[in-house]
Amino acid sequence: MYRAPRGTSDILPREQAYWRYIEQKVVNACQLYGYERIDAPAFEDTKLFSRSVGEDTDIVEKQMYTFEDRGGNKITLRPEGTAPVCRAYLEHGLHNLPQPVKLYYIASIFRYERPQAGRYRQHYQFGFEAIGDDDPALDAEVIDMAWQFFQSLNLRHLSLQLNSIGCKKCRPGYLAILKDYYASHTRDLCSDCKTRLKRNPLRLLDCKKPQCQQIANSAPRSIDYLCPQCDEHFNRVKRYLELLDLPFAVNHRLVRGLDYYTRTVFEIQPEVEGAQTTLGGGGRYDDLIEELGGKPTPALGFAAGIERIILNLKKQNVPIPPLPRPQVFIAHIGDKARDEAIKLAAALRKNGIGVIEAIGNKSLKAQLRQANTLGAHHTVIIGEQEVKTGTVILRDMTTAQQRTIPIVQLQEELR
Repeated sequence: MYRAPRGTSDILPREQAYWRYIEQKVVNACQLYGYERIDAPAFEDTKLFSRSVGEDTDIVEKQMYTFEDRGGNKITLRPEGTAPVCRAYLEHGLHNLPQPVKLYYIASIFRYERPQAGRYRQHYQFGFEAIGDDDPALDAEVIDMAWQFFQSLNLRHLSLQLNSIGCKKCRPGYLAILKDYYASHTRDLCSDCKTRLKRNPLRLLDCKKPQCQQIANSAPRSIDYLCPQCDEHFNRVKRYLELLDLPFAVNHRLVRGLDYYTRTVFEIQPEVEGAQTTLGGGGRYDDLIEELGGKPTPALGFAAGIERIILNLKKQNVPIPPLPRPQVFIAHIGDKARDEAIKLAAALRKNGIGVIEAIGNKSLKAQLRQANTLGAHHTVIIGEQEVKTGTVILRDMTTAQQRTIPIVQLQEELR
């Protein structure tokens, strides 16, 4: 028996209301803040990700789905959403538009990692990117947009974590001090962190293992080693967030998992006990466009996993509006009545009234049971007598009351 591949899932009809609810909230937020949708291919040249995400990251080393196509090209299924947007920004000359260019996407993401609650090998993500300006007010706007999005979902008990990891001018000095600190704790580090100490020391702060977390809590803070420009930028971001009345907390261990981040990084996390950790996060990537072959172009963005949001909506018992369904069921008894039901269903649909028509030769009792299961508000019943008299029986499924009306009046009655 075939099954979905490990780390993937089918999104069944009963789950679709959550997905449409979130997608509509994404669209609403992006329209409010002036973001336009972009859709990039599901796969890209492998070098796009190895160059942007970072050769020494877990994503590039362990998690990418990479293959050679029939033309001998090395291709990778999209493991994150920012690099393809930046590639499109360069390829299509979007730098010639008024800056910043504001774009958003909703896309599938592919990572070969251990499946866990809210995170699959194929999962879905939305994100928004603001490319072309380094004003700290833009940082505050993106953070505010992410925060207001989660508020619009009616999720509560959230925390906003904030940090600055500096730029290519001041970060090397901080990394040297960080490595010196960790060098005296090598014996207590997990095997992954021993590798990170040599290849990617900033990620030491992000380890989830208890023994490493204790060491990270006392590690030197990046905000204490910022250059004057980064320090001023971070102070202005904090001031703007205070003006927006956003309840942020500076978290010196927050670094994010991709090498392209600079300066501002942030995450939104649930405080509910037992909830999945980070709901979404982002930050600046002022060097990424240049790394991909463009001119120096500041930018920042945010992304969140949809499955993880759904998990938290369920944990907090947030009511989700149901998807619209046809409210009318047409039942029929006899061959002539079936013909009339087919014509009637088509006429109602052409006039914007959703209809589910009984199929097969079920008894009237079975048809009414099906209408009730489907949640129809009304059932239209047509039998041989109704065909002769040009009438239908209109049954209210809530009260079980029914009455006979001329078929020509049915559309108006249903409206």
